[in-house]
Amino acid sequence: MTRKIFHFDAETTGLDPQKHDIIQLAYVVEIDGKEQEEGNVFIQPFDYSVINPAALEVNKLTVEQLKTFDDPRLAYSNLIKMLSKYIDKYDRTDKFQPAGYNLGFDCEFFKEFFAKNGDVYYGSWFNWKRIDPLGVLYFMDGMGKISLPNYKLETVCDHFGIKIDAHDAISDIRATKQLIDILDKLLFKEREEKHETDTGN
Repeated sequence: MTRKIFHFDAETTGLDPQKHDIIQLAYVVEIDGKEQEEGNVFIQPFDYSVINPAALEVNKLTVEQLKTFDDPRLAYSNLIKMLSKYIDKYDRTDKFQPAGYNLGFDCEFFKEFFAKNGDVYYGSWFNWKRIDPLGVLYFMDGMGKISLPNYKLETVCDHFGIKIDAHDAISDIRATKQLIDILDKLLFKEREEKHETDTGN
């Protein structure tokens, strides 16, 4: 079966997905381990009146800059065109696996972005099998394999020597993608190599 992964990260105007909006969405499309395309979309919020100023400080953006971004309806339309190149939304077996760091946050905002555009069929494009390294890091911490002061993406990347410009969506998703590869090798590939050695294959 073809493996289709949608690595993505969202920057937002606050923490409430129903009230606040995505203002930057970065993604990398991966099919069977090969990158197909990368996108970095800057999107106007649906509602300027509820912007959390602290969120803009984190994202290093101003309201004036937001007004120059793509209209959210145009951004949605372009995203659907892109997704349609890789997924048959009418085929229940043909879905992207979403991938990212602390992905529950981003997925909830992405679902709401669809809903605010009048589309309740987010699940036509994405399945529920999220690829999120945060849970793996918590497991490693619990097993005494790693111990960090916190598990913010920037802290984790510093530990593993990954360069990142934190809170820029395209940098975050590139760093997360590297982190997934590192953890994959650390946890699985070494064990696979040992198994091959033990079995003489």
